[in-house]
Amino acid sequence: MTRPRVTLKLATSLDGRIALTNGASQWITGPESRAEVHRLRAEHDAVMTGIGTVLTDDPLMSARIEGEEPAQPRRVVLDTHLKISPEAQILNDAEGGPVMVFCGGSVPVHLRDRVAAKAKVVALNRYDGPSISLKSVLEHLAREGIETVMIEAGGKMAGAAMRSGLVDRIEWFRAPILLGGDARSAIDSLGLERLDEAPIFSRKSVTECGDDLWESYERAGD
Repeated sequence: MTRPRVTLKLATSLDGRIALTNGASQWITGPESRAEVHRLRAEHDAVMTGIGTVLTDDPLMSARIEGEEPAQPRRVVLDTHLKISPEAQILNDAEGGPVMVFCGGSVPVHLRDRVAAKAKVVALNRYDGPSISLKSVLEHLAREGIETVMIEAGGKMAGAAMRSGLVDRIEWFRAPILLGGDARSAIDSLGLERLDEAPIFSRKSVTECGDDLWESYERAGD
């Protein structure tokens, strides 16, 4: 395969928002949903996020299941300008899987070296607008033997994945709250001009998950 199979995980309000306008987001969904997310992480070869999420939330991105020792996915960070701090939790967590940080090819070597002591740094020269190409990242991961990737990130990366047609499955955890139009959207602009350009997904299941709903979708035609 030319790229891994990609799952987009969303944890939102009923109206598809992931955070208030000030960035507050913990916790929109309940503990049952968060527990299922950890199980989903363990089922994937890699989990991927963006530097925005790392700077805002300082996540571990590991799989943590009480009373179990789950498989640990490789943790992947897309960071075009290599803004990640060497003190970030994801770089200093020995219990999770290995970390790969993808940056742009113009990032100076001395900046790469300060991160390379704690993670594998991969510099790419292929871009999608101002950011490194998500498709190129996935192709690189495929060459590393990664077959399944789950994206857990903000609206910018989710939108990029959708615009590029890279999302095969959506795991959507929806909490029974409303945040309104001024809150942050789960998926950024897709640049659509006609309805027939919209990505179409088929719902495969809906499960009660505590007070939340867990909806699973597959890209139509797959």
